[in-house]
Amino acid sequence: MIKKFAPFFSLTPSMAKTLMRIEAAKQAINDLPITITVLAKLRESARLSSVHYSTQIEGNRLTQDEVADVILRKKATLRPRDEGEVKGYYQALQALEQYVAQEKPITEQRIKKLHALVMGNGLTTLQATPYRTGQNVIKDGSTGRIVYLPPQASDVPELMKALVLWIQENNDLPCPLVAGIAHYQFATIHPYYDGNGRTARLLTTFILHLGGYDLKGVYCLEEYYAKNLSAYYDAISTGPSHNYYEGREEADITDWLKYFCDGMAQACEKVKQQAAKAAQQQEPDQSRLLRKLNPKQRKVLELFKKSEEITSQEICALFGFKPRTVSALCRTWVEKGFLVISDPSRKGRKYQLAPAFSMLVYGE
Repeated sequence: MIKKFAPFFSLTPSMAKTLMRIEAAKQAINDLPITITVLAKLRESARLSSVHYSTQIEGNRLTQDEVADVILRKKATLRPRDEGEVKGYYQALQALEQYVAQEKPITEQRIKKLHALVMGNGLTTLQATPYRTGQNVIKDGSTGRIVYLPPQASDVPELMKALVLWIQENNDLPCPLVAGIAHYQFATIHPYYDGNGRTARLLTTFILHLGGYDLKGVYCLEEYYAKNLSAYYDAISTGPSHNYYEGREEADITDWLKYFCDGMAQACEKVKQQAAKAAQQQEPDQSRLLRKLNPKQRKVLELFKKSEEITSQEICALFGFKPRTVSALCRTWVEKGFLVISDPSRKGRKYQLAPAFSMLVYGE
């Protein structure tokens, strides 16, 4: 029988206020009339920021401009290892977005796949990474002092099963708290030799997006950690000892959750300001038309920014769906007047955006 994971924390008045700040910012962002063109730019900027700051925390030396060069413009730098790290994290973010689009739940297998992508230097056809088989000692690079001694490898599978089960069963707890607790516990288990921090931050994003806290996909929580690394490590280093078995597994994580929720509130409020500014600068207001579309339809609009015609294969790649699923989806969208068939051939069937929605991409 799996030993249950039961985190110990207190929901303090200050945390409750912070959760209300997050909710207020979330609602404000969701209500903003942002066009698909502006939204696509904000999303790509957020992805690149997430890649930059999450890898920077682990020592990556590329600047934010260099990250954009590597990801968007395929330009090489003189730091191949750093390039591989940012490519891997970007691929993992894309896979995560596909899981969310498909409403896939969090499982151990998907966490393992995300870790494989993180460590895969930009490759996409990778096997899920198995957990470590030996001990992983975290030391201070300057002094050699042991900073943290994670649980033994033999305990990792059971601890990870308990964590994933806890995530799946805690729908009644505010989503930001679930994300913060999962982040802490994943880092505590340290199931891999390397890539634990990046995967913990991806798991956080996965939980928030599935829970409706994607904020249109335009926020970056990693910047909060990277701007003050000492505070990040101090907050997550909870417990009376560096040894997992000497208090860490039963530690009070209230202070970590205060830190996490405050960071999320700051990130949400920053996005609210950026999105409000973008909404004021755009014309015309397309909010009423956008509200007629579901999340998948809004995401497909990004494909029409690149071409007036799209194929079912492109939709498959966007969501990670199987061809049969996409065929059924396209039929429904044609019937409901979202798409029109521009090329009816069976093998090369192409679709255009219905005239009623074309202004969302091409303007008036």
